[in-house]
Amino acid sequence: MDLSKRLKFIIKNMDKVVAMADIGTDHGYVPLYALRNDICTKAIASDINKDPLDKARLNAILEGMGDELEFRLGGGLSTVKNQEVQAVVIAGMGGNLIRDILEKDIEKVNNLDYLILQPAQNPEVLREYLYTNDYEILEEDLCLDEDKYYELFKVKRKEGENTSLDSIYYEVSPKLLMSRHPLMKDYLNYKLDQYNKILSFLTDSTVSANERRKEINEKITVISNMINFL
Repeated sequence: MDLSKRLKFIIKNMDKVVAMADIGTDHGYVPLYALRNDICTKAIASDINKDPLDKARLNAILEGMGDELEFRLGGGLSTVKNQEVQAVVIAGMGGNLIRDILEKDIEKVNNLDYLILQPAQNPEVLREYLYTNDYEILEEDLCLDEDKYYELFKVKRKEGENTSLDSIYYEVSPKLLMSRHPLMKDYLNYKLDQYNKILSFLTDSTVSANERRKEINEKITVISNMINFL
Protein backbone atom coordinates (compact mmCIF):
# COMPACT_ATOMS: atom_id res chain seq x y z
CA MET A 1 0.00 0.00 0.00
CA ASP A 2 1.67 3.18 -1.24
CA LEU A 3 0.72 6.22 0.83
CA SER A 4 0.98 9.83 -0.30
CA LYS A 5 3.30 12.17 1.61
CA ARG A 6 0.40 13.82 3.42
CA LEU A 7 -0.98 10.46 4.61
CA LYS A 8 2.48 9.28 5.73
CA PHE A 9 2.67 12.59 7.56
CA ILE A 10 -0.51 11.70 9.48
CA ILE A 11 0.72 8.19 10.34
CA LYS A 12 4.07 9.58 11.55
CA ASN A 13 2.28 11.67 14.16
CA MET A 14 0.03 8.88 15.51
CA ASP A 15 0.59 7.27 18.91
CA LYS A 16 -0.38 3.68 19.67
CA VAL A 17 -3.96 3.19 20.90
CA VAL A 18 -6.44 0.34 21.15
CA ALA A 19 -8.96 1.88 18.73
CA MET A 20 -9.00 4.81 16.31
CA ALA A 21 -11.46 6.38 13.89
CA ASP A 22 -10.73 8.01 10.56
CA ILE A 23 -13.41 10.58 9.74
CA GLY A 24 -13.76 11.27 6.02
CA THR A 25 -11.74 8.15 5.35
CA ASP A 26 -11.90 8.28 1.53
CA HIS A 27 -10.02 5.12 0.43
CA GLY A 28 -9.41 3.90 3.99
CA TYR A 29 -5.64 4.07 3.72
CA VAL A 30 -4.98 5.60 7.16
CA PRO A 31 -6.88 2.99 9.25
CA LEU A 32 -5.55 0.17 7.06
CA TYR A 33 -1.97 1.31 7.55
CA ALA A 34 -2.53 1.90 11.28
CA LEU A 35 -3.80 -1.68 11.71
CA ARG A 36 -1.07 -3.19 9.55
CA ASN A 37 1.62 -1.42 11.60
CA ASP A 38 0.20 -2.14 15.08
CA ILE A 39 -0.69 1.47 15.81
CA CYS A 40 -4.12 0.17 16.81
CA THR A 41 -5.93 -3.18 17.07
CA LYS A 42 -9.34 -1.87 15.99
CA ALA A 43 -10.29 0.91 13.59
CA ILE A 44 -13.37 2.64 12.22
CA ALA A 45 -13.40 4.01 8.68
CA SER A 46 -16.18 6.59 8.43
CA ASP A 47 -17.38 8.73 5.54
CA ILE A 48 -20.45 10.78 4.72
CA ASN A 49 -20.51 9.40 1.16
CA LYS A 50 -21.12 5.77 0.13
CA ASP A 51 -18.75 5.63 -2.87
CA PRO A 52 -15.49 6.31 -0.96
CA LEU A 53 -16.60 3.93 1.76
CA ASP A 54 -17.14 1.20 -0.86
CA LYS A 55 -13.61 1.86 -2.16
CA ALA A 56 -12.28 1.58 1.39
CA ARG A 57 -14.09 -1.78 1.80
CA LEU A 58 -12.51 -3.05 -1.43
CA ASN A 59 -9.05 -1.95 -0.28
CA ALA A 60 -9.62 -3.76 3.03
CA ILE A 61 -10.51 -6.97 1.17
CA LEU A 62 -7.40 -6.65 -1.00
CA GLU A 63 -5.30 -6.18 2.15
CA GLY A 64 -6.86 -9.24 3.79
CA MET A 65 -8.41 -7.22 6.59
CA GLY A 66 -11.14 -8.71 8.79
CA ASP A 67 -13.49 -7.56 11.54
CA GLU A 68 -10.84 -5.34 13.11
CA LEU A 69 -11.83 -2.65 10.57
CA GLU A 70 -15.42 -1.40 10.60
CA PHE A 71 -17.05 0.81 7.96
CA ARG A 72 -19.68 3.35 8.94
CA LEU A 73 -21.67 5.70 6.75
CA GLY A 74 -22.43 9.11 8.23
CA GLY A 75 -21.24 12.65 8.85
CA GLY A 76 -18.54 13.73 11.28
CA LEU A 77 -18.32 12.01 14.65
CA SER A 78 -21.98 10.88 14.55
CA THR A 79 -20.79 7.40 13.52
CA VAL A 80 -18.60 6.95 16.61
CA LYS A 81 -19.90 6.24 20.12
CA ASN A 82 -18.60 8.21 23.09
CA GLN A 83 -15.39 6.59 24.44
CA GLU A 84 -15.44 3.93 21.70
CA VAL A 85 -12.05 5.07 20.38
CA GLN A 86 -9.06 6.85 21.89
CA ALA A 87 -7.84 8.66 18.78
CA VAL A 88 -9.50 10.36 15.83
CA VAL A 89 -8.07 11.49 12.49
CA ILE A 90 -9.90 14.13 10.47
CA ALA A 91 -8.21 15.10 7.21
CA GLY A 92 -8.96 16.19 3.65
CA MET A 93 -11.63 18.79 4.42
CA GLY A 94 -11.65 22.51 5.17
CA GLY A 95 -10.70 24.02 8.52
CA ASN A 96 -14.22 25.43 8.92
CA LEU A 97 -15.82 22.01 8.53
CA ILE A 98 -13.35 20.32 10.89
CA ARG A 99 -14.10 23.00 13.51
CA ASP A 100 -17.85 22.41 13.10
CA ILE A 101 -17.45 18.63 13.38
CA LEU A 102 -15.56 19.01 16.67
CA GLU A 103 -18.05 21.48 18.11
CA LYS A 104 -21.04 19.32 17.20
CA ASP A 105 -19.76 16.35 19.23
CA ILE A 106 -17.62 18.08 21.84
CA GLU A 107 -18.42 15.51 24.57
CA LYS A 108 -16.90 12.77 22.43
CA VAL A 109 -13.89 14.99 21.73
CA ASN A 110 -13.43 15.58 25.47
CA ASN A 111 -12.80 11.85 26.06
CA LEU A 112 -10.19 11.30 23.34
CA ASP A 113 -6.49 10.80 24.05
CA TYR A 114 -5.71 12.85 20.97
CA LEU A 115 -6.94 14.03 17.57
CA ILE A 116 -4.93 14.51 14.41
CA LEU A 117 -6.40 17.22 12.21
CA GLN A 118 -5.11 18.01 8.73
CA PRO A 119 -7.17 20.68 6.97
CA ALA A 120 -7.04 20.86 3.19
CA GLN A 121 -8.04 24.55 3.25
CA ASN A 122 -8.34 27.37 5.80
CA PRO A 123 -5.90 26.06 8.44
CA GLU A 124 -5.95 29.53 10.04
CA VAL A 125 -9.65 29.11 10.92
CA LEU A 126 -8.95 25.80 12.64
CA ARG A 127 -5.84 27.11 14.43
CA GLU A 128 -7.77 30.05 15.89
CA TYR A 129 -10.52 27.72 17.08
CA LEU A 130 -8.05 25.28 18.68
CA TYR A 131 -6.00 27.97 20.41
CA THR A 132 -9.05 29.72 21.87
CA ASN A 133 -11.33 26.79 22.80
CA ASP A 134 -9.67 24.62 25.44
CA TYR A 135 -7.38 22.50 23.27
CA GLU A 136 -3.87 21.53 24.25
CA ILE A 137 -1.67 21.74 21.16
CA LEU A 138 0.47 18.60 21.43
CA GLU A 139 2.16 19.04 18.07
CA GLU A 140 2.00 21.16 14.94
CA ASP A 141 3.69 20.08 11.75
CA LEU A 142 3.99 21.03 8.10
CA CYS A 143 4.53 19.02 4.92
CA LEU A 144 4.66 19.62 1.19
CA ASP A 145 2.90 17.13 -1.06
CA GLU A 146 2.59 17.70 -4.82
CA ASP A 147 3.24 21.45 -4.52
CA LYS A 148 0.62 21.90 -1.77
CA TYR A 149 1.39 22.69 1.85
CA TYR A 150 -0.50 20.78 4.51
CA GLU A 151 -0.56 21.78 8.17
CA LEU A 152 -1.18 19.22 10.86
CA PHE A 153 -2.49 19.68 14.40
CA LYS A 154 -2.20 17.00 17.06
CA VAL A 155 -4.40 18.10 19.94
CA LYS A 156 -6.49 17.06 22.92
CA ARG A 157 -9.11 18.86 24.96
CA LYS A 158 -7.85 20.51 28.14
CA GLU A 159 -10.00 22.96 30.07
CA GLY A 160 -8.43 26.37 30.53
CA GLU A 161 -5.86 25.88 27.75
CA ASN A 162 -6.65 29.07 25.85
CA THR A 163 -4.25 31.41 24.06
CA SER A 164 -5.24 34.56 22.21
CA LEU A 165 -2.79 35.44 19.42
CA ASP A 166 -2.33 38.25 16.97
CA SER A 167 -4.27 37.32 13.82
CA ILE A 168 -1.11 36.72 11.75
CA TYR A 169 -0.16 33.86 14.11
CA TYR A 170 -3.33 32.03 13.22
CA GLU A 171 -2.04 32.06 9.64
CA VAL A 172 1.55 31.24 10.59
CA SER A 173 2.15 28.72 13.34
CA PRO A 174 4.10 30.32 16.21
CA LYS A 175 5.29 26.85 17.24
CA LEU A 176 6.71 26.03 13.81
CA LEU A 177 8.20 29.50 13.51
CA MET A 178 9.99 29.37 16.87
CA SER A 179 11.25 25.84 16.21
CA ARG A 180 12.51 26.98 12.79
CA HIS A 181 10.74 24.14 11.02
CA PRO A 182 12.77 23.18 7.91
CA LEU A 183 9.86 24.00 5.56
CA MET A 184 8.88 27.25 7.26
CA LYS A 185 11.00 29.62 5.15
CA ASP A 186 9.67 28.18 1.89
CA TYR A 187 6.14 28.28 3.28
CA LEU A 188 6.47 31.92 4.27
CA ASN A 189 7.84 32.81 0.84
CA TYR A 190 4.85 31.03 -0.68
CA LYS A 191 2.49 33.13 1.50
CA LEU A 192 4.41 36.27 0.52
CA ASP A 193 3.88 35.45 -3.17
CA GLN A 194 0.16 34.90 -2.56
CA TYR A 195 -0.25 38.26 -0.86
CA ASN A 196 1.72 40.06 -3.56
CA LYS A 197 -0.57 38.51 -6.17
CA ILE A 198 -3.62 39.77 -4.27
CA LEU A 199 -2.08 43.24 -4.15
CA SER A 200 -1.61 43.22 -7.92
CA PHE A 201 -5.36 42.72 -8.38
CA LEU A 202 -6.35 45.52 -5.99
CA THR A 203 -6.41 48.38 -8.49
CA ASP A 204 -9.52 50.24 -7.25
CA SER A 205 -9.20 53.39 -5.18
CA THR A 206 -12.29 52.80 -3.05
CA VAL A 207 -12.14 53.05 0.74
CA SER A 208 -12.51 49.26 1.13
CA ALA A 209 -9.77 48.58 -1.46
CA ASN A 210 -7.42 51.01 0.28
CA GLU A 211 -8.09 49.36 3.64
CA ARG A 212 -7.49 45.94 2.13
CA ARG A 213 -4.19 47.13 0.59
CA LYS A 214 -3.07 48.50 3.93
CA GLU A 215 -3.95 45.23 5.69
CA ILE A 216 -2.07 43.13 3.14
CA ASN A 217 0.98 45.39 3.18
CA GLU A 218 1.12 45.05 6.96
CA LYS A 219 1.02 41.26 6.64
CA ILE A 220 3.75 41.35 3.98
CA THR A 221 5.94 43.36 6.34
CA VAL A 222 5.38 40.95 9.24
CA ILE A 223 5.98 37.85 7.09
CA SER A 224 9.15 39.41 5.65
CA ASN A 225 10.39 39.95 9.22
CA MET A 226 9.59 36.31 10.02
CA ILE A 227 11.68 35.20 7.04
CA ASN A 228 14.57 37.34 8.29
CA PHE A 229 14.19 35.70 11.72
CA LEU A 230 14.67 32.29 10.12
